[in-house]
Amino acid sequence: MSLRLNTLDHDFTERFDRLVRADRANDGDVKRDVENIIADVRARGDIALADYTTRFDGHHLSESGWQIGADAMLAAYDALDEELRAALHLAATRITAYHEAQKPTDRDYRDDMDIRLGARWSAVDAAGLYVPGGRAAYPSSLLMNAIPAKVAGVERLVVATPTPGGEVNPLVLAAAHIAGVDEVWRIGGAQAVAALAYGTDTIKRVDVITGPGNAWVAEAKRQLYGVVGIDMVAGPSEIVVVADNKNDPDWIAADLLSQAEHDPTSQSILFTDDAAFADAVDDAVKLQLAELATAKVATQSWDANGAIIVTETLDAAMPLVNALAAEHVELAVDDPDALFDQIRHAGSVFLGRHTPEAIGDYIAGPNHVLPTGRRARFASGLSVLDFMKRTSFIALDEAGLAKLGPATAALAHAEGLPAHAASIEKRQKS
Repeated sequence: MSLRLNTLDHDFTERFDRLVRADRANDGDVKRDVENIIADVRARGDIALADYTTRFDGHHLSESGWQIGADAMLAAYDALDEELRAALHLAATRITAYHEAQKPTDRDYRDDMDIRLGARWSAVDAAGLYVPGGRAAYPSSLLMNAIPAKVAGVERLVVATPTPGGEVNPLVLAAAHIAGVDEVWRIGGAQAVAALAYGTDTIKRVDVITGPGNAWVAEAKRQLYGVVGIDMVAGPSEIVVVADNKNDPDWIAADLLSQAEHDPTSQSILFTDDAAFADAVDDAVKLQLAELATAKVATQSWDANGAIIVTETLDAAMPLVNALAAEHVELAVDDPDALFDQIRHAGSVFLGRHTPEAIGDYIAGPNHVLPTGRRARFASGLSVLDFMKRTSFIALDEAGLAKLGPATAALAHAEGLPAHAASIEKRQKS
Protein backbone atom coordinates (compact mmCIF):
# COMPACT_ATOMS: atom_id res chain seq x y z
CA MET A 1 0.00 0.00 0.00
CA SER A 2 1.06 3.58 -0.61
CA LEU A 3 2.22 5.68 2.32
CA ARG A 4 -0.36 7.81 4.13
CA LEU A 5 0.80 10.76 6.24
CA ASN A 6 -0.79 13.63 8.10
CA THR A 7 1.17 16.61 9.37
CA LEU A 8 -0.78 16.38 12.65
CA ASP A 9 0.61 12.89 13.35
CA HIS A 10 3.10 12.85 16.23
CA ASP A 11 5.69 11.01 14.11
CA PHE A 12 5.10 12.96 10.88
CA THR A 13 8.51 14.66 10.76
CA GLU A 14 10.40 11.40 11.16
CA ARG A 15 8.30 9.55 8.58
CA PHE A 16 8.42 12.42 6.07
CA ASP A 17 12.21 12.65 6.46
CA ARG A 18 12.45 8.95 5.61
CA LEU A 19 10.36 9.61 2.50
CA VAL A 20 12.64 12.44 1.43
CA ARG A 21 15.81 10.44 2.02
CA ALA A 22 14.58 7.21 0.42
CA ASP A 23 16.89 5.84 -2.25
CA ARG A 24 14.76 4.44 -5.07
CA ALA A 25 17.58 3.89 -7.53
CA ASN A 26 18.36 0.40 -6.21
CA ASP A 27 21.76 0.44 -7.90
CA GLY A 28 23.23 -2.64 -6.21
CA ASP A 29 26.40 -3.62 -8.07
CA VAL A 30 25.73 -1.24 -10.96
CA LYS A 31 28.78 0.94 -10.22
CA ARG A 32 31.22 -1.97 -10.47
CA ASP A 33 29.50 -3.45 -13.52
CA VAL A 34 29.65 -0.13 -15.35
CA GLU A 35 33.32 0.37 -14.50
CA ASN A 36 34.04 -3.02 -16.08
CA ILE A 37 31.96 -2.27 -19.19
CA ILE A 38 33.64 1.09 -19.75
CA ALA A 39 37.11 -0.46 -19.37
CA ASP A 40 36.15 -3.24 -21.79
CA VAL A 41 34.88 -0.83 -24.45
CA ARG A 42 38.06 1.25 -24.14
CA ALA A 43 40.18 -1.88 -24.53
CA ARG A 44 38.27 -3.81 -27.19
CA GLY A 45 36.20 -1.14 -28.92
CA ASP A 46 33.85 -2.47 -31.59
CA ILE A 47 34.38 -6.08 -30.53
CA ALA A 48 33.11 -5.30 -27.03
CA LEU A 49 30.10 -3.41 -28.45
CA ALA A 50 29.20 -6.35 -30.66
CA ASP A 51 29.52 -8.81 -27.76
CA TYR A 52 27.34 -6.72 -25.42
CA THR A 53 24.70 -6.22 -28.12
CA THR A 54 24.48 -9.96 -28.72
CA ARG A 55 24.28 -10.64 -24.98
CA PHE A 56 21.82 -7.94 -23.94
CA ASP A 57 19.81 -7.15 -27.09
CA GLY A 58 19.73 -10.58 -28.72
CA HIS A 59 21.03 -9.75 -32.20
CA HIS A 60 24.33 -9.64 -34.07
CA LEU A 61 25.41 -6.25 -35.33
CA SER A 62 27.19 -7.95 -38.21
CA GLU A 63 23.78 -9.18 -39.42
CA SER A 64 21.32 -6.46 -38.35
CA GLY A 65 23.73 -3.66 -39.15
CA TRP A 66 25.47 -1.18 -36.87
CA GLN A 67 23.85 1.93 -38.24
CA ILE A 68 20.32 2.85 -39.27
CA GLY A 69 20.49 5.05 -42.35
CA ALA A 70 18.67 8.19 -43.39
CA ASP A 71 16.59 6.17 -45.87
CA ALA A 72 15.16 4.08 -43.03
CA MET A 73 14.35 7.22 -41.05
CA LEU A 74 12.55 8.73 -44.04
CA ALA A 75 10.66 5.49 -44.68
CA ALA A 76 9.48 5.39 -41.07
CA TYR A 77 8.36 9.01 -41.35
CA ASP A 78 6.50 8.39 -44.61
CA ALA A 79 4.74 5.35 -43.12
CA LEU A 80 3.37 7.27 -40.14
CA ASP A 81 -0.33 7.67 -39.61
CA GLU A 82 -1.23 11.20 -40.70
CA GLU A 83 -2.55 12.20 -37.26
CA LEU A 84 0.59 10.91 -35.54
CA ARG A 85 2.84 12.69 -38.04
CA ALA A 86 0.98 15.93 -37.35
CA ALA A 87 1.37 15.39 -33.59
CA LEU A 88 5.13 14.90 -33.91
CA HIS A 89 5.42 18.02 -36.06
CA LEU A 90 3.38 20.05 -33.56
CA ALA A 91 5.63 18.85 -30.75
CA ALA A 92 8.78 19.61 -32.75
CA THR A 93 7.54 23.09 -33.65
CA ARG A 94 6.70 24.00 -30.07
CA ILE A 95 9.92 22.51 -28.64
CA THR A 96 11.94 24.42 -31.23
CA ALA A 97 10.21 27.73 -30.50
CA TYR A 98 10.69 27.38 -26.74
CA HIS A 99 14.37 26.52 -27.05
CA GLU A 100 15.10 29.20 -29.65
CA ALA A 101 14.22 31.71 -26.93
CA GLN A 102 16.93 30.19 -24.69
CA LYS A 103 19.82 31.05 -27.02
CA PRO A 104 22.27 33.30 -25.20
CA THR A 105 23.68 36.48 -26.68
CA ASP A 106 27.35 37.34 -27.05
CA ARG A 107 28.78 40.32 -25.14
CA ASP A 108 31.40 42.77 -26.36
CA TYR A 109 31.73 45.99 -24.40
CA ARG A 110 34.08 48.44 -22.67
CA ASP A 111 33.85 48.94 -18.93
CA ASP A 112 34.24 52.18 -16.98
CA MET A 113 38.06 51.92 -17.27
CA ASP A 114 37.77 51.61 -21.07
CA ILE A 115 38.87 47.95 -20.99
CA ARG A 116 37.34 45.75 -23.67
CA LEU A 117 35.69 42.63 -22.24
CA GLY A 118 33.13 40.10 -23.38
CA ALA A 119 32.11 36.54 -24.03
CA ARG A 120 31.25 34.54 -27.12
CA TRP A 121 28.98 31.50 -27.15
CA SER A 122 29.55 28.53 -29.45
CA ALA A 123 28.10 25.07 -29.82
CA VAL A 124 29.95 21.83 -29.18
CA ASP A 125 30.98 20.00 -32.34
CA ALA A 126 29.13 16.74 -31.69
CA ALA A 127 26.40 15.57 -29.31
CA GLY A 128 25.45 12.02 -28.42
CA LEU A 129 21.79 11.47 -27.67
CA TYR A 130 20.80 8.34 -25.77
CA VAL A 131 17.28 7.17 -26.61
CA PRO A 132 15.93 4.28 -24.52
CA GLY A 133 14.67 1.07 -26.07
CA GLY A 134 13.22 -2.06 -24.53
CA ARG A 135 10.70 -1.16 -21.81
CA ALA A 136 10.70 2.46 -22.96
CA ALA A 137 11.02 3.58 -26.58
CA TYR A 138 10.10 7.23 -26.68
CA PRO A 139 10.13 9.45 -29.78
CA SER A 140 9.37 12.35 -27.44
CA SER A 141 12.75 11.84 -25.73
CA LEU A 142 14.51 12.03 -29.07
CA LEU A 143 12.82 15.33 -29.93
CA MET A 144 13.53 16.77 -26.47
CA ASN A 145 17.25 15.96 -26.78
CA ALA A 146 17.90 16.54 -30.47
CA ILE A 147 16.05 19.82 -30.95
CA PRO A 148 17.92 21.86 -28.29
CA ALA A 149 21.19 20.55 -29.75
CA LYS A 150 20.10 21.57 -33.24
CA VAL A 151 18.99 25.01 -32.02
CA ALA A 152 22.36 25.43 -30.30
CA GLY A 153 24.11 24.83 -33.63
CA VAL A 154 25.61 21.39 -33.01
CA GLU A 155 26.91 20.10 -36.36
CA ARG A 156 26.78 16.34 -35.66
CA LEU A 157 23.87 14.71 -33.83
CA VAL A 158 24.44 11.06 -32.96
CA VAL A 159 21.73 8.79 -31.53
CA ALA A 160 22.49 5.57 -29.70
CA THR A 161 19.45 3.38 -29.09
CA PRO A 162 19.18 -0.29 -28.15
CA THR A 163 17.17 -2.43 -30.57
CA PRO A 164 16.10 -5.62 -28.76
CA GLY A 165 15.94 -8.47 -31.23
CA GLY A 166 17.21 -6.07 -33.88
CA GLU A 167 13.88 -4.24 -33.99
CA VAL A 168 13.73 -0.46 -33.70
CA ASN A 169 10.69 1.62 -32.86
CA PRO A 170 9.60 3.30 -36.14
CA LEU A 171 8.34 6.33 -34.19
CA VAL A 172 11.86 6.91 -32.91
CA LEU A 173 13.19 6.80 -36.48
CA ALA A 174 10.47 9.17 -37.67
CA ALA A 175 11.31 11.59 -34.86
CA ALA A 176 15.00 11.33 -35.82
CA HIS A 177 14.09 12.33 -39.37
CA ILE A 178 12.08 15.33 -38.17
CA ALA A 179 14.86 16.47 -35.81
CA GLY A 180 17.61 16.17 -38.43
CA VAL A 181 19.67 13.50 -36.67
CA ASP A 182 22.87 12.60 -38.55
CA GLU A 183 23.63 9.11 -37.21
CA VAL A 184 21.61 6.40 -35.47
CA TRP A 185 23.49 3.44 -33.96
CA ARG A 186 21.96 0.17 -32.78
CA ILE A 187 23.73 0.10 -29.43
CA GLY A 188 22.50 0.70 -25.92
CA GLY A 189 23.41 0.49 -22.25
CA ALA A 190 26.60 1.62 -20.54
CA GLN A 191 28.56 0.33 -23.52
CA ALA A 192 26.87 2.87 -25.81
CA VAL A 193 27.75 5.73 -23.45
CA ALA A 194 31.36 4.54 -23.32
CA ALA A 195 31.54 4.32 -27.12
CA LEU A 196 30.18 7.84 -27.52
CA ALA A 197 32.61 9.18 -24.91
CA TYR A 198 35.81 7.52 -26.13
CA GLY A 199 34.99 6.57 -29.71
CA THR A 200 35.74 3.28 -31.46
CA ASP A 201 36.95 2.36 -34.94
CA THR A 202 33.33 2.60 -36.13
CA ILE A 203 31.80 5.32 -33.95
CA LYS A 204 33.45 8.72 -33.59
CA ARG A 205 33.49 10.29 -30.15
CA VAL A 206 31.21 13.16 -29.15
CA ASP A 207 31.57 16.12 -26.81
CA VAL A 208 28.32 15.94 -24.84
CA ILE A 209 26.03 13.03 -24.00
CA THR A 210 22.41 13.60 -23.01
CA GLY A 211 19.26 11.57 -22.65
CA PRO A 212 17.54 9.27 -20.15
CA GLY A 213 18.26 5.60 -19.57
CA ASN A 214 18.30 2.86 -16.98
CA ALA A 215 20.57 2.71 -13.92
CA TRP A 216 23.52 1.46 -16.03
CA VAL A 217 23.20 4.32 -18.49
CA ALA A 218 22.91 6.90 -15.70
CA GLU A 219 25.93 5.45 -13.90
CA ALA A 220 27.98 5.40 -17.10
CA LYS A 221 27.23 9.08 -17.67
CA ARG A 222 28.23 9.84 -14.07
CA GLN A 223 31.53 7.98 -14.41
CA LEU A 224 32.34 9.54 -17.78
CA TYR A 225 31.58 13.13 -16.83
CA GLY A 226 34.80 15.03 -17.47
CA VAL A 227 35.66 12.87 -20.46
CA VAL A 228 32.49 14.31 -21.99
CA GLY A 229 29.88 16.75 -20.83
CA ILE A 230 26.53 15.33 -19.68
CA ASP A 231 23.11 16.77 -19.07
CA MET A 232 22.57 15.21 -15.63
CA VAL A 233 22.53 11.91 -13.77
CA ALA A 234 18.89 10.94 -14.06
CA GLY A 235 17.08 8.72 -11.60
CA PRO A 236 13.56 7.31 -11.32
CA SER A 237 10.74 9.59 -12.47
CA GLU A 238 8.63 11.46 -9.89
CA ILE A 239 5.62 13.73 -9.55
CA VAL A 240 4.22 15.81 -6.71
CA VAL A 241 0.61 16.97 -7.02
CA VAL A 242 -0.77 19.72 -4.77
CA ALA A 243 -4.57 19.66 -5.00
CA ASP A 244 -7.60 20.96 -3.13
CA ASN A 245 -11.01 19.29 -2.85
CA LYS A 246 -12.43 21.18 -5.85
CA ASN A 247 -10.64 18.77 -8.18
CA ASP A 248 -12.15 15.65 -9.71
CA PRO A 249 -10.45 12.77 -7.83
CA ASP A 250 -10.26 10.81 -11.11
CA TRP A 251 -8.17 13.55 -12.69
CA ILE A 252 -5.69 13.64 -9.83
CA ALA A 253 -5.49 9.84 -9.66
CA ALA A 254 -4.67 9.74 -13.37
CA ASP A 255 -1.95 12.37 -12.88
CA LEU A 256 -0.35 10.29 -10.12
CA LEU A 257 -0.45 7.15 -12.24
CA SER A 258 1.02 8.97 -15.24
CA GLN A 259 4.37 8.75 -13.49
CA ALA A 260 3.80 5.45 -11.67
CA GLU A 261 3.45 3.62 -14.99
CA HIS A 262 6.99 4.60 -16.05
CA ASP A 263 8.86 2.21 -13.78
CA PRO A 264 8.46 0.33 -10.48
CA THR A 265 10.91 2.80 -8.93
CA SER A 266 8.93 5.90 -9.98
CA GLN A 267 7.30 7.98 -7.28
CA SER A 268 3.93 9.79 -7.10
CA ILE A 269 2.97 12.00 -4.13
CA LEU A 270 -0.23 13.91 -3.42
CA PHE A 271 -0.50 16.85 -1.00
CA THR A 272 -4.00 17.97 -0.05
CA ASP A 273 -5.65 19.84 2.80
CA ASP A 274 -8.76 17.62 2.81
CA ALA A 275 -8.66 14.09 4.28
CA ALA A 276 -11.91 13.09 2.56
CA PHE A 277 -10.51 14.16 -0.81
CA ALA A 278 -7.36 12.17 -0.06
CA ASP A 279 -9.55 9.08 0.49
CA ALA A 280 -11.40 9.74 -2.78
CA VAL A 281 -8.15 9.99 -4.74
CA ASP A 282 -6.81 6.83 -3.12
CA ASP A 283 -9.99 4.98 -4.14
CA ALA A 284 -9.77 6.40 -7.68
CA VAL A 285 -6.17 5.18 -8.01
CA LYS A 286 -7.25 1.65 -7.08
CA LEU A 287 -10.12 1.70 -9.58
CA GLN A 288 -7.94 3.01 -12.42
CA LEU A 289 -5.20 0.50 -11.68
CA ALA A 290 -7.71 -2.28 -12.26
CA GLU A 291 -8.22 -1.08 -15.85
CA LEU A 292 -4.74 0.23 -16.73
CA ALA A 293 -2.75 -1.63 -19.38
CA THR A 294 0.42 -0.73 -17.46
CA ALA A 295 -1.11 -1.82 -14.15
CA LYS A 296 1.67 -4.22 -13.16
CA VAL A 297 4.38 -1.56 -13.21
CA ALA A 298 2.12 1.22 -11.91
CA THR A 299 0.91 -0.89 -8.99
CA GLN A 300 4.46 -1.76 -7.96
CA SER A 301 5.39 1.91 -8.09
CA TRP A 302 2.32 3.14 -6.21
CA ASP A 303 2.55 0.49 -3.50
CA ALA A 304 6.29 0.87 -2.94
CA ASN A 305 6.81 4.60 -3.46
CA GLY A 306 3.45 6.39 -3.61
CA ALA A 307 2.30 8.71 -0.83
CA ILE A 308 -0.71 10.80 0.13
CA ILE A 309 0.02 13.59 2.60
CA VAL A 310 -2.68 15.65 4.34
CA THR A 311 -1.64 19.10 5.52
CA GLU A 312 -3.59 21.71 7.49
CA THR A 313 -3.39 24.15 4.57
CA LEU A 314 -1.90 24.02 1.10
CA ASP A 315 0.47 26.84 2.04
CA ALA A 316 1.78 24.56 4.78
CA ALA A 317 2.54 21.94 2.13
CA MET A 318 4.93 24.14 0.20
CA PRO A 319 8.01 23.76 2.48
CA LEU A 320 7.49 20.01 2.19
CA VAL A 321 7.26 20.26 -1.59
CA ASN A 322 10.53 22.21 -1.60
CA ALA A 323 12.16 19.54 0.58
CA LEU A 324 11.26 16.90 -2.02
CA ALA A 325 12.63 19.07 -4.88
CA ALA A 326 10.71 16.89 -7.31
CA GLU A 327 11.08 16.46 -11.05
CA HIS A 328 7.46 17.46 -11.72
CA VAL A 329 5.09 19.52 -9.53
CA GLU A 330 1.43 20.08 -10.35
CA LEU A 331 -0.49 22.87 -8.62
CA ALA A 332 -4.15 21.95 -9.15
CA VAL A 333 -5.78 24.91 -7.44
CA ASP A 334 -7.72 28.07 -8.36
CA ASP A 335 -4.72 30.38 -7.86
CA PRO A 336 -1.63 28.34 -8.72
CA ASP A 337 0.63 31.39 -8.93
CA ALA A 338 0.20 32.04 -5.20
CA LEU A 339 1.70 28.60 -4.50
CA PHE A 340 4.16 28.81 -7.38
CA ASP A 341 5.67 31.91 -5.75
CA GLN A 342 6.61 29.70 -2.81
CA ILE A 343 8.34 26.98 -4.85
CA ARG A 344 12.13 27.16 -4.85
CA HIS A 345 13.05 23.64 -5.94
CA ALA A 346 11.32 21.82 -8.79
CA GLY A 347 12.27 20.57 -12.25
CA SER A 348 9.11 21.81 -13.93
CA VAL A 349 5.83 23.19 -12.53
CA PHE A 350 2.36 22.74 -14.05
CA LEU A 351 -0.05 25.53 -13.13
CA GLY A 352 -3.79 24.98 -12.71
CA ARG A 353 -6.33 22.20 -12.88
CA HIS A 354 -6.14 21.84 -16.65
CA THR A 355 -2.36 21.42 -16.94
CA PRO A 356 -1.56 17.74 -16.45
CA GLU A 357 2.13 16.83 -16.39
CA ALA A 358 1.67 14.70 -19.52
CA ILE A 359 1.32 17.88 -21.58
CA GLY A 360 4.89 18.70 -20.65
CA ASP A 361 6.10 15.27 -21.72
CA TYR A 362 5.09 15.83 -25.32
CA ILE A 363 3.70 19.05 -26.68
CA ALA A 364 4.03 22.09 -24.40
CA GLY A 365 7.58 23.11 -25.39
CA PRO A 366 9.76 23.15 -22.23
CA ASN A 367 12.13 20.22 -21.99
CA HIS A 368 10.99 17.03 -20.29
CA VAL A 369 14.55 15.94 -19.43
CA LEU A 370 14.51 17.13 -15.82
CA PRO A 371 16.47 16.65 -12.58
CA THR A 372 15.27 13.83 -10.33
CA GLY A 373 16.22 12.52 -6.90
CA ARG A 374 16.10 15.98 -5.25
CA ARG A 375 18.65 17.32 -7.75
CA ALA A 376 16.28 20.18 -8.57
CA ARG A 377 17.88 21.82 -5.51
CA PHE A 378 20.89 22.62 -7.71
CA ALA A 379 20.12 21.51 -11.27
CA SER A 380 17.81 22.51 -14.12
CA GLY A 381 16.17 20.75 -17.03
CA LEU A 382 17.94 20.16 -20.33
CA SER A 383 18.36 23.34 -22.38
CA VAL A 384 20.21 24.83 -25.32
CA LEU A 385 23.01 25.79 -22.91
CA ASP A 386 23.85 22.11 -22.31
CA PHE A 387 25.11 22.00 -25.90
CA MET A 388 27.05 25.28 -25.78
CA LYS A 389 30.03 26.78 -24.02
CA ARG A 390 31.07 30.33 -23.31
CA THR A 391 34.50 31.72 -24.17
CA SER A 392 35.40 34.96 -22.45
CA PHE A 393 37.79 37.49 -23.99
CA ILE A 394 39.84 40.46 -22.83
CA ALA A 395 41.59 43.09 -24.95
CA LEU A 396 44.05 45.62 -23.48
CA ASP A 397 45.97 48.34 -25.21
CA GLU A 398 49.01 50.03 -23.68
CA ALA A 399 46.83 52.41 -21.69
CA GLY A 400 44.69 49.59 -20.41
CA LEU A 401 47.69 47.59 -19.26
CA ALA A 402 48.98 50.66 -17.45
CA LYS A 403 45.71 50.87 -15.54
CA LEU A 404 45.45 47.20 -14.54
CA GLY A 405 49.08 46.07 -14.55
CA PRO A 406 50.39 47.39 -11.21
CA ALA A 407 47.59 45.85 -9.14
CA THR A 408 47.88 42.56 -11.05
CA ALA A 409 51.64 42.38 -10.50
CA ALA A 410 51.20 43.17 -6.80
CA LEU A 411 48.77 40.26 -6.39
CA ALA A 412 51.05 37.93 -8.36
CA HIS A 413 54.01 38.75 -6.09
CA ALA A 414 51.80 38.26 -3.04
CA GLU A 415 50.92 34.78 -4.26
CA GLY A 416 54.56 33.89 -4.86
CA LEU A 417 54.28 33.75 -8.65
CA PRO A 418 57.04 36.02 -9.96
CA ALA A 419 56.73 34.92 -13.58
CA HIS A 420 53.13 36.07 -13.57
CA ALA A 421 54.26 39.46 -12.34
CA ALA A 422 57.15 39.60 -14.81
CA SER A 423 54.83 39.04 -17.79
CA ILE A 424 53.21 42.33 -16.86
CA GLU A 425 56.17 44.32 -15.57
CA LYS A 426 58.39 43.62 -18.60
CA ARG A 427 55.72 45.12 -20.85
CA GLN A 428 55.44 48.19 -18.69
CA LYS A 429 59.21 48.78 -18.75
CA SER A 430 59.57 48.40 -22.50
